Amino acid sequence: MATIKEFKGLRPKQGMEEKVAELPYDVISSDEARKIAERNEFSFFHITKPEVDLPAGLDIYDDRVYAKGKENLERFISNGTLRRDDSNNLYLYSLVMEGRLQTGLVACVSIDDYLKDIVKKHELTRKDKELDRTNHIDRLGAQAGLVFLLYEEDGSRAGLIEKAMAEKPVNDFTTSDGIRHTVRVIHDPALIQALKKSFAGTTLYIADGHHRAASSVTVGLKRRESAGGENGEHGYFIAALFPHNELTILAYNRVVRDLNGLDADGFINAVKKRFTCKITGKDMPAAKHDVSMYLNGEWYTLTPNFPIPNDPIASLDVKILQDNILNPILGINDPRTSTRIDFIGGIKGTGELKKLVDKGDFTVAFSMYPTSVLDLISVSDSGGIMPPKSTWFEPKLRSGLIIHEI
Repeated sequence: MATIKEFKGLRPKQGMEEKVAELPYDVISSDEARKIAERNEFSFFHITKPEVDLPAGLDIYDDRVYAKGKENLERFISNGTLRRDDSNNLYLYSLVMEGRLQTGLVACVSIDDYLKDIVKKHELTRKDKELDRTNHIDRLGAQAGLVFLLYEEDGSRAGLIEKAMAEKPVNDFTTSDGIRHTVRVIHDPALIQALKKSFAGTTLYIADGHHRAASSVTVGLKRRESAGGENGEHGYFIAALFPHNELTILAYNRVVRDLNGLDADGFINAVKKRFTCKITGKDMPAAKHDVSMYLNGEWYTLTPNFPIPNDPIASLDVKILQDNILNPILGINDPRTSTRIDFIGGIKGTGELKKLVDKGDFTVAFSMYPTSVLDLISVSDSGGIMPPKSTWFEPKLRSGLIIHEI
């Protein structure tokens, strides 16, 4: 089913990888990226967020931003910061966080597999964000960020990955957040063919990078049409393919600014009509479907007092919270557009929730039980769409370590 292929990666000169590699463009603001890039002329934000090199306040969707990204990419290549591999390869990208190892195969994935739903999605894309990355990829002539894919591990390719791991790393460094990043190049033609064959019957799932994938497909179809239907590198997008059993999803927590006109007692009484609500002091739920709630300096544990729906989407904890508290009690019917709610990645911990409420910026916080990888697979297989901000993957893949030119 899945068609993957090798490619000539554009990669940092050895010894420069730690200076080049940066977080994905969409997990950091332009102001934050600007401060980093001002201190580091080799930061990949000069390419993925090129507004950092233009006057502050310029519309980040201005054509001058994409032109600056292309200019910076060409500069990185001409001065030797980025170098193109001589041969077509596959790559291994390993990350170690708190002693936990995850290793992904970096390859090119067919845009037709995306269109045929062999690459399955679980998230809607926003047109403005998709257009932004479409313009960025098209102007660069390159895909500068990895799409994070997962597959159900059945052990069939474990020996092949183990053999590839025997290669000496070409990059091995630890970022300031304590994550170790290691890249290996797979040169062996026989091993490359065996790995490609091993994915022939595999369904792939987008873990993170829906906008990058959709934009790569849009650019690929446009270039295919211009080429009279012929396929080339534009017919593929770069991705890192990880086995599902090596991945961890952290909670994606919620904070709400007000109680929708209710006082604390009125709000708790409304919650108690749908949940068992007790002060426990526990800032994290111990079991699926429980929610920890912080209000007026107390941590409550909420347990549904109704049957959990037998549906892959309706049974998600974030959906249960939305349908039973956020919408009917707090009046947040569309969390994608409401300005009264914010979402806090689990990597920041529950202390961040407490701080935001105690400062008075928000009134109530909800600490969620993490969505599981199998939940993601189940929703994707059903053709469903997860509620917004359902999953937070850590560690984050760094951009700039391997680039695919189209």
